[in-house]
Amino acid sequence: MHILITNDDGIYAEGIYALAMELKKMARVTVAAPNREKSATGHAITMHSPITVKNISRFGKDVKAFSINGTPADCIKLSMDVLLKEDLPHLVVSGINNGPNLGTDVIYSGTVSGAIEAAIMGLPAIAVSMAHHQILQFDDAATFIRDMVPRVLTPKQQSPIIYNVNYPVCDKTFIKGVKVTRLGIRRYVNNFVHRTDPRGNSYYWMAGELMDLPQQSDSDMTAVKNHYVSITPLHYDMTDISLIPDMEKWDLKIK
Repeated sequence: MHILITNDDGIYAEGIYALAMELKKMARVTVAAPNREKSATGHAITMHSPITVKNISRFGKDVKAFSINGTPADCIKLSMDVLLKEDLPHLVVSGINNGPNLGTDVIYSGTVSGAIEAAIMGLPAIAVSMAHHQILQFDDAATFIRDMVPRVLTPKQQSPIIYNVNYPVCDKTFIKGVKVTRLGIRRYVNNFVHRTDPRGNSYYWMAGELMDLPQQSDSDMTAVKNHYVSITPLHYDMTDISLIPDMEKWDLKIK
């Protein structure tokens, strides 16, 4: 088995190291990740500047690793089309992210977008994040992903689906179990902080405080709040199929 690992915190982040060290116990691992932090880049790709690649030895002699000056989506595209074209992976794992990717925040997440790009290219993928920014350690989450991989790669499940995992930040003895969830809703208030530079020009820092919104009982946010590991199956096809029959009755015409 060949697993490709990426992230959005950068190839020197602690989370990707823990993940690679754990997954190489069960499979051949390649790492292709941004050379610096690319958090909240969403599914951006690099089109107006060159992409450079450097081989690094951070993960040991048995792990081929590429440091890439692009986004997580770039890393997957470049790996599949060029770097690993003759040695394609069976699975992509993106993470372990230093903080949560819950609810509608998955739209902005570089971690999740790396996994989505893999699914677009026909591979099953796992995106894994710690469900809080006050990280204790990444090892337990990495072990959980190692145990999850065989389930994802069974013939019945082997399809281009993204499994978005959020792992609670607490002692393992407090984790109650695993829940299969749906995306919750995350919204923010006070998104921008206004400041003025020494010349009197206005500028803004994006910030924001998370709103405490009611959540469905089966949402990812409810699960991690109650100390469960959350796994949400995602797909890049965002079509609302249920609306199509009614829309076909609109009888719109070109005049």
